[in-house]
Amino acid sequence: MRRISINQVLWQTMQSFPQKYIKPINFFPEFASNPFPESSALYIQIMQKSSAGRPKKKVYERVYDLDRVVDLQKKPSIILELKNIILKSKTHSILIRDLEKEVGFVQKWNFMAVIEKYPSIFHVTKDAGGSRSPIMVKLTDKAQKVVAEEDDARRLMEPILVRSLRKLLMMSKDCQIPLEKIELIHSELGLPKDFSDSLIPKYPEFFSIKDVDGRPYLHLESWDSSLAVTASEEKFQILAATEAGKDKGGLDCGGYNKKDSKISRDGNFFGPFAFHLNFPAGFRPNTKYLEEVLKWQKMPFPSPYLNGRRFDPADPKARKRAVGVLHEILSLTMEKRMSSTQLDAFHAEYQLPSKLLLCLVKNHGIFYLTNKGARSTVFLKEAYDGSNLIEKCPLLKFNDKFVSLGCRRDFNFNSSTSSCV
Repeated sequence: MRRISINQVLWQTMQSFPQKYIKPINFFPEFASNPFPESSALYIQIMQKSSAGRPKKKVYERVYDLDRVVDLQKKPSIILELKNIILKSKTHSILIRDLEKEVGFVQKWNFMAVIEKYPSIFHVTKDAGGSRSPIMVKLTDKAQKVVAEEDDARRLMEPILVRSLRKLLMMSKDCQIPLEKIELIHSELGLPKDFSDSLIPKYPEFFSIKDVDGRPYLHLESWDSSLAVTASEEKFQILAATEAGKDKGGLDCGGYNKKDSKISRDGNFFGPFAFHLNFPAGFRPNTKYLEEVLKWQKMPFPSPYLNGRRFDPADPKARKRAVGVLHEILSLTMEKRMSSTQLDAFHAEYQLPSKLLLCLVKNHGIFYLTNKGARSTVFLKEAYDGSNLIEKCPLLKFNDKFVSLGCRRDFNFNSSTSSCV
């Protein structure tokens, strides 16, 4: 066994591509060499026959702030899951001995550690039956008062969830997605587990569940062109309006800044087809690279809300559209992140790139792929300031408030919840 980097796997994969498919690598020449320090390497291990000599290292630059997000969310996720387990019980309590049935033998110990560490959230008690009576856990009075606010957060979330579902269906090829795939990402979207029974029937003008080849599909009932606007386009429109107010005539009809004649050193460009780029701290692009990035940023591409069947996957504009689709999907999630497995599950519905990992890593200024935690996670970089999510929906704010009960200091919604645990 030897270690091989993600970058090296991608390079070996690309060597087998037809020449026409590997031209986009010119946008990211860093994959042809190793400009990164060894201390920043992110490796995966593969089984392989031993060979003479030490393999050459090729690395994928880490973003430690985003790696930290995964680590910092471990305890809050356990706290919130335990809260849900307790609340779904008729007595709003659970016996410690029954915890294993809910979460499994291994995870049980993590939950018990959280119960012990956060007495301000979880109260351990016994029935009046002596020392042999079963031990149970319930929420403290303070935690119950905060829980009472969850219904309000859910009500505020409902229009957001309906909008997100409609946009996800509008982006799909046939305006329908297998129900099981929506269930796969329900927590990332903020949907309740029983959304197919509690939410979908409330909006028959938007959704229906239909049987297709023996599988239930969530189907879009009506198209709304006002929703066919991506998150990137919305931000550009706001910024363009702001700039136009400051300096009339500073923007041409295409939305480009006439004054900005120099090539940006960070690859960013103010235009309707540009994405916000945030390269790793150790990445130092040269002028030729930035010129190629600027050319790519200016390239127009079809909207993610147009049917993907109309475009040739080999077309550079279609490849940029695929980036736009990935960007939009992540933008619709609560925390602007999703596991790579979850993304790949929607390959057929959104005609995602056949080499999804390659697309994500090649566009490392837009996305970040980390192998921290039990599964690899894809982040939308622009949504984070360091380890902190910039914009939070009502449900995330409620979760932050509940988890903050375990803090010793006052909670600040502008800071990361995980810093309190």
